[in-house]
Parts: sequence; C-alpha cells; structure tokens
Amino acid sequence: MDAGAAARAIDALRRGWPIRISGADGALALLPIEGATLQSLGAFDPDANAPLLISSSRAVTLKLVNQLAAADTQAPVLIARDRWLDGPAAAMAIADPVRDLATPFKGPFRALPLAQGDAASAALSLARLAGMLPAFFVGNADAPVEAACTVDDVTAFTDYDRLAIAARARLPVAEKIDAEIVAFRSTEDPREHVALILGERDGTPPVVRLHSECLTGDVLGSLKCDCGPQLHAAMHEIAEASWGVLLYLRQEGRGIGLINKLRAYQLQDQGFDTVDANTRLGFAIDARDFGVAARMLYLLGIGQVRLLTNNPAKVAGLEAEGVKVVERLPLALPSNPFNERYLATKRDRTGHDL
Repeated sequence: MDAGAAARAIDALRRGWPIRISGADGALALLPIEGATLQSLGAFDPDANAPLLISSSRAVTLKLVNQLAAADTQAPVLIARDRWLDGPAAAMAIADPVRDLATPFKGPFRALPLAQGDAASAALSLARLAGMLPAFFVGNADAPVEAACTVDDVTAFTDYDRLAIAARARLPVAEKIDAEIVAFRSTEDPREHVALILGERDGTPPVVRLHSECLTGDVLGSLKCDCGPQLHAAMHEIAEASWGVLLYLRQEGRGIGLINKLRAYQLQDQGFDTVDANTRLGFAIDARDFGVAARMLYLLGIGQVRLLTNNPAKVAGLEAEGVKVVERLPLALPSNPFNERYLATKRDRTGHDL
C-alpha cells in the first residue's frame, strides 16, 4: 500500500487531470467531470463514448433507482454516454444537483453493468477526499492518465498513523494566557490540524473539544450555523476547567470541503436541509473522521477525556479509536432566525442533544 500514490491521484483530480485506479476486479481510467474541459475530454476520450460514473445517491435523484445497476444505494453507478451528453457542461449538469433547477429535463438514462466495482467505489472515495463532486468520465483501459493508484492505496491514505507533531509554541489567547499551540501534519495530506492546550496538566482527564474547521462560521461570522459561537464558548469552558484541549480539525463542512459546503448551502436555499443537501451531492450525512482526533490525543499523551459535545457520535468515534470518554459535557447555545432549521436538523436527524 502506498498512501503517497493516493495523494498524487488526489492532486491530479484537483487539477482536472485523469487518473487510473486498480482493484481486484480490474482497473478504471477516470477523468473528473468537475474540472474537465473540451480539450482534456477530447484527449481522454477521442471517440466521445465514455460513460459516466456517479454516486448511488445522485442516481436516486436522477430516477435511476428502478434499474438493477442502481438498486444498491451503497454502490457506484455507471450510466451510458448518450448523444445528448455531448461534453463537460452537460456532464456537470448530471454531476451537480445544484444545477437541477436550471436544467430540469435530463435523460433518459441507461444504467450499465459495472465490472470494476471496487475500483469505482475507491474512485468516488478519492473524489470526496479531494473535496470534489464524486463523478467521472470512464475511459478506455489504455486512456492516458497523469497518476495511478490502487484501492489499497486509497485505504492507506486514511490511515492516520503517519500524522505527527510538526511544531509547537506558546500562544497566549484571550481566554487564557497560559496556552500552547501544537500543529500536526502527515507527509501525504496537506491539511494541518491544530491543538490548543489551555492550562497545565494536573493528572486529571482534560476537558476536550473536537471542533471541525468552519471558515464561514469561525472567521466570517456566518449566522447559518452555530460553529463560531460554539468555538468561542468551548474555549471559555476549557479555560474555566483546570486544563483542557481544543482540537481544531481541518474537516470543513462536516468533511465535504469548502466548495461542496457552499454547494450544500445553495441546495438549502432550494429547500433541502443539511442532511439531504449532503446526500444529494453524493456525500455521507457526516463525512468527518474522528480517527485524526484520536491520533492527535495519542501524540499528546492523552488517553482519557471529558468531552465537550452535544454529538454522541463524537463519543462513539473517539472510544472506537481507544480514547476513553469519562464524561460528556453539553455545550448549549441559543439559536438565531437563520440557523433554527439547521439546529433542528442536527437534533432530529443526526441525534444531537440540543
């Protein structure tokens, strides 16, 4: 397994370049629909017959669920490249549900058999890791590509054992001047996670907050979520304890990335809640991986925590990785007119205690 190969494939996808993924049942040459141009598609698929690979959740919205190849909601779906799918613009209308209102009449679609199921599933996972729409043109086996990896390489990329402490420094903050910041990174993943340690260790389990990055809420003051207020309230709660740690995780938009989060915002403006917006884009309801938080705590020498969260899934995620949660502490904040539905969705559909 070579996590570096998966990292190179992710970089190629972000540049709109074709890749090849090999699995036990064969290989697929793939060009990401997002980022494809007439020139790159022409070079990748000169005969203009490459089918499209999409997620099963997107297939549901395209009314493909009545076809055998799309019946498994966990499986990738291959659809035929019919004449009306004549280029990248038409393909993006298939890949991006945000465009459904502008292009409501699409189809008919034909689902095709997909022999390379494990490679196709890994491709969709790789696109999600790249923060891109999980949708591809599928070329001939000998199509030119810029990077290649295997299904096992993709699995290795999500192994956090290579995450290490890169730097640390004293950092007085408004909540507590006795603080230290610790930065973590791995050789494959460009995202750098941060821990802020407030107070001095005293042998007791620290108060810990897992906070996923939210540019719009943490920095820009968005009222659509409660992330910014939660961040500052958590820092205050940790500072009031004898000691604690804020883990700032680079998992924007519940792990789907900034661009896709903004797409989810557009879908919310069309009437979908946060859960349905994520799934329509082809992502999990919550794509975050709390294994990275467990690894950070391990590197800090912390095995037991008092977890500051309203989300029971965070407790389960940490304990599954070997971190003992000795107490769960609530973090209740008032709503505003712009995030009431968002908070209700967290309560009613994702099990948060609010």
